[in-house]
Amino acid sequence: MSISITFQEGREHFGLGPEYRVKKDGPRIELVSIRNQKTSSAWKFGRHTLSEIFLPSGFPDTVTPDYIRYQIFDSLQAFSSSIAGLLSSRAVLEGFGVGDEKASSTNAVLLSVVQDATGRLATIFFAWKFGTALAPEAKMYRLAADIFNDSAFILDCLSPALPTQPRIVALCIAGALRAVCGVCSGGAKAALSVHFARAGNVGELNAKDASQETVIGLLGMLCGSFVMSHITSRPATWAALSFLLILHLVTNYLAVRAVALTTLNRQRANIAYGLYCSQEGVVPSPSEVARIERIFEIPAAVRDPSSGDVLGTCTICSSAEELLHSSQRKSTTSWRDALEVFRDEPYVLLGTEAEASCQLLVFFKREALPEDYLKAWTNAFEFCRSAVASGRKPQRIVERSVPEDLSILQSSLDQINKIFPDFLEKAKKAGWDLVTDAICTGPVRIVNIRIDTEEKKDR
Repeated sequence: MSISITFQEGREHFGLGPEYRVKKDGPRIELVSIRNQKTSSAWKFGRHTLSEIFLPSGFPDTVTPDYIRYQIFDSLQAFSSSIAGLLSSRAVLEGFGVGDEKASSTNAVLLSVVQDATGRLATIFFAWKFGTALAPEAKMYRLAADIFNDSAFILDCLSPALPTQPRIVALCIAGALRAVCGVCSGGAKAALSVHFARAGNVGELNAKDASQETVIGLLGMLCGSFVMSHITSRPATWAALSFLLILHLVTNYLAVRAVALTTLNRQRANIAYGLYCSQEGVVPSPSEVARIERIFEIPAAVRDPSSGDVLGTCTICSSAEELLHSSQRKSTTSWRDALEVFRDEPYVLLGTEAEASCQLLVFFKREALPEDYLKAWTNAFEFCRSAVASGRKPQRIVERSVPEDLSILQSSLDQINKIFPDFLEKAKKAGWDLVTDAICTGPVRIVNIRIDTEEKKDR
């Protein structure tokens, strides 16, 4: 009995290559033919090789659809930033005294130490104050990082024209801005890498991103060296720097705009839930929300996605101290009434009087989970929307213990309890990540509430 077996070798996403045919005739196995099958041109081979070097293995199946567009604009912004950085470095060296016979190396070293120390302190402070917000607001901080960096470039280029003391201050501020840029960029890029890594290949994706940045940085240095050798006057330097910084910010904005994050932070929750209510139960996809969302948004804003109007503000993870202080100012309901309304919920929603809008506080109980954070935010949205729809002025929604206000609080909770499970189910089908918490941008404070009653005894 004769059997012929064919083996064909290939690479993932590149097609099949050499073909091997083995013929078995009885007990003897014999290699009959070897055929080299060229399925790709030299261009395809080169493109595939570059793809293997600079893109994640299995591209494009192992990354999200928005990855390649983001990387294109990110590479362009890195290229312009490299050239601008060389112009900035030249100005810094002039500020340190390079080319000045009166300048001493000791003063230059001391100035460098002061600038470095300022940057390190800025890193510690910014990471402490804003570290928890970097992942939920990754797009905003990714763009903000380069705004900080470009501001540092401008101060660097200004420094040679300043007197000694203002120059030191300018260079220290530039160092601090550059350090803040590093914190923002590092945290935001980490969150974006988790988003892009569809197959969980975060480590490889970061490594390939570093390879891309190395090549772009090298090309930027080569072009920047050519630019620096031809631009020596101060007006020409400022003209070139202005063009590069504008190009840098525009490409950065386009890169961030290309990203469609799947986590529901406060702004995306506003849009998703608001459109769900206005579109008869249809939850928009992450890509649809990405086209609407703002890069820079007021953190506590409860905004109607249809009109763009701010319905109110909501402070998440309020403390017990704020809960008690709310009883000393005008509020939509007393905190005792709010505790009664939200007796069976893992959070408490309380409204306080503001001059121009409805201001809400959210307190989480011990049993609250990430899903409850989202529910609390949508409850705040529903409360603000119901209050505005009632026709009452926002600042007058809040007379203490007014029955109508307590009614709005109760009705908004009833509405959320009715439709929130359906919203969650449809949001999951639309591609939203409901496991990762992106609502809380600060430490999650838990308010443990215990109500004790004492009966007075007759004497």
